[in-house]
Amino acid sequence: MGFKIAVAGATGNVGREMLNILEERGFPADEIVALASRRSQGTEVSYGDRTLKVKTLDTYDFSDTDICLMSAGGNVSKEWSPKIGKQGCVVIDNSSAWRYDAEVPLIVPEVNADAIAGFTKKNIIANPNCSTAQLVVALKPLHDKATIRRVVVATYQSVSGAGKEGMDELFTQTRAVFVADPVEAKKFTKRIAFNVIPHIDVFMEDGSTKEEWKVMAETKKMLDPKIKVTCTAVRVPVFIGHSEAVNIEFENPITADEARDILRDAPGCLVVDKREDGGYVTPLDSAGEDATYISRIRDDQTIENGLNMWVVSDNLRKGAALNAVQIAELLVAKGLIQPKKRAA
Repeated sequence: MGFKIAVAGATGNVGREMLNILEERGFPADEIVALASRRSQGTEVSYGDRTLKVKTLDTYDFSDTDICLMSAGGNVSKEWSPKIGKQGCVVIDNSSAWRYDAEVPLIVPEVNADAIAGFTKKNIIANPNCSTAQLVVALKPLHDKATIRRVVVATYQSVSGAGKEGMDELFTQTRAVFVADPVEAKKFTKRIAFNVIPHIDVFMEDGSTKEEWKVMAETKKMLDPKIKVTCTAVRVPVFIGHSEAVNIEFENPITADEARDILRDAPGCLVVDKREDGGYVTPLDSAGEDATYISRIRDDQTIENGLNMWVVSDNLRKGAALNAVQIAELLVAKGLIQPKKRAA
């Protein structure tokens, strides 16, 4: 008997991608249910060659559902995830609502798979921030080898990280520039077309943005609380794919050649690092792909035991939907969840 899976937020960018990835990877599901808000009731979404009619989240009975992939936003998750968990359905949440809760594991399967066992406290598992997910996939094997002391990261994050509204705004503004129409900023604080904006999420008291804080806090929770992390998060006029320029300081010696070999063998990583024109990955190359790509690996001559690298991934996949499905696969592989018996 297979599992019954609900996807909450099924009409959004990430929800649709979750449905695609469940089908692509052949997740052992007997039934998939698409859920969203009341205003989306009856909307049709695709699951492989099938069409699913969207049901409403607030009237759905989760008592015979095994896993809920939640991508309906933080406020919805805060309200609904505990209720769903109490019905015996495991919630894998894509928002930031539960990432910093000590009783909720924050999981990237390639990084801290063993921590998943803690989900039973609340029946909730958190998916990390999109920019953190790809970063820790690249950092984990290097940390195991030489122990990371400090990470300095600058992100170049695509507009899809701000949802459909962000993608629509880039498209609309770009078209307006070409036809000399007025350019209007609604979703972003400044014009995003042909521009970059060093501001993602709200500002905090120390001058950092919440996005930058997330990268720091989540890296420490998943990888090692001793690692010092500082980040500058930037929105760029790219539709899909987050990029990161990463500078790493290690406690122990490690060369660029050693790092390259380690990353080539690491789960989830794909090294494309030729020192020639085009011998590196861009966000356009990563769109629709599952891997975390690593390029431009080189020694940092300004510090002892330092490396620089360029990390790129499809933020809708590894940064969100794919990681959530991989967490569900991990639950099954470890035997931590069994299909519920359902009435015939």
